[in-house]
Amino acid sequence: MSLKAHILLTTALAGVFMAGAASAQTASGATTVDEVVVTGLRESLKKSIQVKREANAVVDVITADGVGKFPDRNVAEALAHVPGVSVDHQFGEGERVAIHGTDPALNRILVDGHSIASADWGGNPSDRSSRSFNYSLLAPEIVARAEVFKSPEARIDEGSLGGTVIVHTRKPLDLDANTFSGSLGYAYNDRSEKGNARASGLYSWKDSTGSLGILLGATYDKQHLTRAGVEYFGYSGGDSFDSAFTYDASGNVTGGPTINGAAPTNASLATLRASRLPCCINFAYFDQTRERIGLSGAVQYKPTDDLEFLVTGLHIDGKYNNYSQSEYSVAVWTPTTLQAATVNNGLMTQGVFGPKSNGDTAQLDTNYRKTTIKNDSLNFAANWKPGAWDIHADVGYTKATGGKDPEYLFSAMTSAGFTYAFDGKNTVVNYTSDPSTPGTFASRKNGTVNRNGQTFTGFQLGGVYTGVTSDEEAYGQVDFKRDVEWGPFTKIRFGLKYSDHSNEESSAGTSDYSDTPFSLADIKTITTPADLFSGLGATGNATQFTTIPKEEVIRLLKARKYSFYSTDYGASFKVDESIAAAYVQGDFEQNGWRGNIGGRFVNTNDDSRYWLSNDNGNTYVPAKTMNEYNKFLPSLNVAYALGDNVVVRGAAAQVVARPRYGQLAGAFSRDDNQHTAGGGNPDLKPYEALNLELSAEWYFAPGAMLSAEVFHRDISSYVVSKTTDMQLFNPNTQKTETYSVTLPINAQDAKVSGLLVSFQSDLPWGFGIQTNVSYSEAEVQDYNMPFLSKYTVNVIPYYEKGPFQARLSYNYRSSYFTGIGRLNSKDSTDGYNQLDFSASYKFTDRMSLNLNAQNLLDETYYSYSGTKDAPTAFYKNGRVLALSFAYKM
Repeated sequence: MSLKAHILLTTALAGVFMAGAASAQTASGATTVDEVVVTGLRESLKKSIQVKREANAVVDVITADGVGKFPDRNVAEALAHVPGVSVDHQFGEGERVAIHGTDPALNRILVDGHSIASADWGGNPSDRSSRSFNYSLLAPEIVARAEVFKSPEARIDEGSLGGTVIVHTRKPLDLDANTFSGSLGYAYNDRSEKGNARASGLYSWKDSTGSLGILLGATYDKQHLTRAGVEYFGYSGGDSFDSAFTYDASGNVTGGPTINGAAPTNASLATLRASRLPCCINFAYFDQTRERIGLSGAVQYKPTDDLEFLVTGLHIDGKYNNYSQSEYSVAVWTPTTLQAATVNNGLMTQGVFGPKSNGDTAQLDTNYRKTTIKNDSLNFAANWKPGAWDIHADVGYTKATGGKDPEYLFSAMTSAGFTYAFDGKNTVVNYTSDPSTPGTFASRKNGTVNRNGQTFTGFQLGGVYTGVTSDEEAYGQVDFKRDVEWGPFTKIRFGLKYSDHSNEESSAGTSDYSDTPFSLADIKTITTPADLFSGLGATGNATQFTTIPKEEVIRLLKARKYSFYSTDYGASFKVDESIAAAYVQGDFEQNGWRGNIGGRFVNTNDDSRYWLSNDNGNTYVPAKTMNEYNKFLPSLNVAYALGDNVVVRGAAAQVVARPRYGQLAGAFSRDDNQHTAGGGNPDLKPYEALNLELSAEWYFAPGAMLSAEVFHRDISSYVVSKTTDMQLFNPNTQKTETYSVTLPINAQDAKVSGLLVSFQSDLPWGFGIQTNVSYSEAEVQDYNMPFLSKYTVNVIPYYEKGPFQARLSYNYRSSYFTGIGRLNSKDSTDGYNQLDFSASYKFTDRMSLNLNAQNLLDETYYSYSGTKDAPTAFYKNGRVLALSFAYKM
């Protein structure tokens, strides 16, 4: 959909609601509209606008419209409504947020002002050790308010390029005594055709004096996610098929496969050689159960007006077990069996391959991953006000674990011939032997195997792999604040913080073999659903295939004849990072001007421990690299009131963001099947940027705002991945072969600029609207900024009157670069539309019924390599319909 179409849609939706409101008003003639008490959704929007208006920095705010009533079922989805914030929907629900087009790993989340550890479920192997946080783990019921700081203040922790999200949870002394909120619901996914229960509860107590309070919260959520996908594992060059042709003594082609329907010529062969083709075309069936339990608590004690103690705790336990079943043809495995090729616009869009008599042409992979994500955070806070001073102290600890523990992998092979064709929207793959027939795929033909000094005849089954992440941080902080009368300065702030962070990856696995060959006809099998890939433009007999249940995968691997255990040194490392920071900030206000100015000095020490090999992976030795750097980060935020209803803001700040932990380790991992490898770089420098913001806000009515914001990010030492060819020893083939090796380097500078326009207003007769449009662009040397969409659009009309409220949320983001993928592919994701709907009806002040529908369009998630006619993935995740009953007292 073009930008023009989106603007028209935005205008149309706004017009429909405004026209409805206007017609209702006209029908009433000159009668005065009854005054409506502002509650619920409208009240939360009003509170959010008020916080934004009073802030000194450039801030956007989302406020819950009641205890346990955050606007969305997912915190990331709620943040996506904020101008300049976008989320990725590869697995259906939002998991990470990008602010002003910067990588989610370069933005921070703070819970009540402090860090929260992060570990993921292992489904994104390229980002296991990121600094980002999976927002799907954070129960929205515990959130009172979320603030997005797009311009930093010296008092706020450094580490963000785009912005910082600060989540505020509820405190017991802020609530009435014996406050209770609970909900029970059911959610259904139309693609998995499964539904599950969801429940939450929150209870808050305080004594009669209001000095002691206790809050307890619990949430339970379970989802079944079924994702169908057609994946292209990177692109190879057409020169891979040189061996399929014959040549004369002068090197002229004399025979071979047809090219574009004709016998090959030197010219057509040159066209083929210059083309790109998908290395592999995979039909992927991903099934996951996401079960999350969250517990939160707070004890607040305020013995006097000048002294307060607060203990908060958060526990998250998530089970993300999943089963992936993949059937993929591999064109580059079988160059000599090429019979016909079609080349269009630099792509080999069709290929015909005959059966292979002495090797494999396609593979069936089944991966069953057991994953438990745990997060435990505990924070002790004290606030003391001796005289004119306000002193706040925090000390806390946060730890998260996750990853694959273990992953059971079983593989089977076929030598059948196949044909493929694609055009950027449709994919056709047909095998000469039907993949839904169990006998088509059989055990790998390893033959004689030499492992660890042992020689035997074996047939590799797969293996059992563990990849566990541990992330933890201990921190202490003290902040001082005092009201002053120093000219324009009204408040002085200063403080110290120290944190000790550790991120560790531990990976190991087995290679398991049978001593007898077999096919899938010899074991327990199942067949994928016939309509699994519907809506993805996929046809051919590859769309339904025989596979095996996960219980059979485990049985086969336990029944192995030979098993060889090894540590995955390339994916094992530990990074210890200590940060000491000191800041001073002055808040000022005079003659309509207000704001703050300050500086933050930061000392960072990184201690990276990893493994290195000097003999192509035969042996490894421990290695260690230490780096230290100091940064001074000044910041300025200024706001000026132009009359009673207009606020103009400006901000400038020097910021830093640190590389991913995995990038800071020199560990080196590789895929011996795909001939790819990658590693870290312990000498990486941090990202640095000059951030500039300018905004104007017109508060033309209560709860209403029209604003425009311009931002600029001048980023230096941006980390990019560089890929080169290296000769490495392949233990599978026992040969030295060419690998495509990707390593991170500080290679380029980048500039990001953008314009955001927002409008929010109540309309007559209970209607209202939120809408915003953003435009962003980047100046880079080699690659575009990851996750930067040029256009994002949000249109959120709503209705609230009496006991009923409803909201329609439309979000669009244009295409964006995601990173360097397989085989050095420059991967991007196409524009994506998301449409959600929510409604609630209050039977009484205590009881309500809530409906939430997500991903109503069931948009195809489409990614591509370089150009949009070169796909890398098509995904469908399904619509989710949730119904819940809520009670409060």
